[in-house]
Amino acid sequence: MKLPFALAKRFVAAETFEETVPKIKAINAKNIRVTLDLLGENVKERTTADETVDIYIKLLENIHSAKLTSTISVKLTMMGLDIDEEYCKKNLFNLLDKAQELGSFVRIDMEASDYTQSTIDIFKEAFKKYGKHVGIVIQAYLHRTAKDINDLAEIGADIRLCKGAYKEPGNIAIQSMPEIREAFKSYTKILLEKTSFPRIATHDDELIDWVKTFADEQNISKDRFEFQMLYGLREETMEQLVKDGYHARVYVPYGTMWFPYFKRRLMERKENIFFVLKTMFKK
Repeated sequence: MKLPFALAKRFVAAETFEETVPKIKAINAKNIRVTLDLLGENVKERTTADETVDIYIKLLENIHSAKLTSTISVKLTMMGLDIDEEYCKKNLFNLLDKAQELGSFVRIDMEASDYTQSTIDIFKEAFKKYGKHVGIVIQAYLHRTAKDINDLAEIGADIRLCKGAYKEPGNIAIQSMPEIREAFKSYTKILLEKTSFPRIATHDDELIDWVKTFADEQNISKDRFEFQMLYGLREETMEQLVKDGYHARVYVPYGTMWFPYFKRRLMERKENIFFVLKTMFKK
């Protein structure tokens, strides 16, 4: 796996936490926050799910010990959602107990549309119990998001808004990029109006510029929201956003189960494929 991972380094920080720490510190040194994402999904065995929860708990402890400016993101299918919803919720609550103890934060990632309702249901229960220690991701391209974003904003949820990363059919998700952008803008307005600190996750210059202009026109302070991007993408843009007075956060994935994530990044833009091919010929 050494050669393939060398190629994946553009988008994946490392295979172990220890190797990831210096990269997090380098990002933090630029006044950019981090969300650490242990890669993996769709665990089918309870023993593996139990081990994953233990790893997540240890990860929170290690972040705290290393004094990193970092939270974590988790996928519920890593914690047993495919096995049993109540079992998954119990695992999540065990993790959130530790997050609350350490004063940390856990972002529940959003997966394919088959999991959207159960993810939101579990999040709402977690939010009632753990409040500021837990947040959720919402995908702008889903048709159902028009209702979900309002419901979650009304309860004051900490929401990370992204376009959407999974291939979904037309009856589930918007297919046209201009329409996705318009939905994203509409939901951003709701979040800025109804929530205290929305997270705007996009690499799209049109959306970034729109958010900045809209916030300025509405006299919304730069410290009332946060721009988020993925590790290995738009690094100079993130640094400039910080210089301009905005909050910025990088999602830093790591772990041995990196291939599905790596493949998704390659499929997003042809430029990513060209970059990886170029690295094959570097010494």
